[in-house]
Amino acid sequence: MGMVTFIAHDGSSQTLDIPDGTSLMHAAILSGVPDILGECGGSQMCATCHVYVDAPWLALLPAMQAPEDGMLESATSERRAESRLSCQIVMSPALDGIVVRTPPTQV
Repeated sequence: MGMVTFIAHDGSSQTLDIPDGTSLMHAAILSGVPDILGECGGSQMCATCHVYVDAPWLALLPAMQAPEDGMLESATSERRAESRLSCQIVMSPALDGIVVRTPPTQV
């Protein structure tokens, strides 16, 4: 289990304790985190789980693959260096305490 904190664009936050092997997107949807829609269910076919990963955590994530990179190009909110799809971030002991921020819009 690991902790993840989602910080919404309005500054509110929600911290979840999620099992290792669970994507941040799935945990967010099951817990009702605002601003994470996950319309494609985690298959990298949309960008409705777009998040901004706080800088200290970026280096701990696996390299972005082409499908995720392509989907982020269609994100409705600004794509930044710290942009990732939360469906591609899988909780592990190394990510315990990760902080991600949701953009102003997903659709």
